[in-house]
Amino acid sequence: MSPGLSLLLWSLVLFQVKHFLCDFVLQTAYLYRNKGIYGHRAGFIHAGLHALGSLPAILLLSHEPARIGAILAVEFLIHYHVDWLKLYIDKHFRLGINQSLYWAVFGADQLLHQLTYLGILAVLAA
Repeated sequence: MSPGLSLLLWSLVLFQVKHFLCDFVLQTAYLYRNKGIYGHRAGFIHAGLHALGSLPAILLLSHEPARIGAILAVEFLIHYHVDWLKLYIDKHFRLGINQSLYWAVFGADQLLHQLTYLGILAVLAA
């Protein structure tokens, strides 16, 4: 395996671990309850944890401050809005864990986050 491909894969591993930690281990009731309220600081805290948590994965592939800052800002914005939209849909349709649409929306939320990481890797690999 080439060194470049190896770095990309390790970066992806770091994104996956970060995502698990930020979305499941570090997620508090306060964050989950309030990140669906647009503009609430809980959403900013959660998205900020994700952006900062991505730094190790990004630093494997780049040390350009402007590029890193732009990537972190875009990830923050995407993560914030994807999570807000997921919770908005849940609330609007009164979805619960016993409904298949709830799980489809949850899966779409997770898919969008994973695609964000792939997009970041594509930008860094370019």
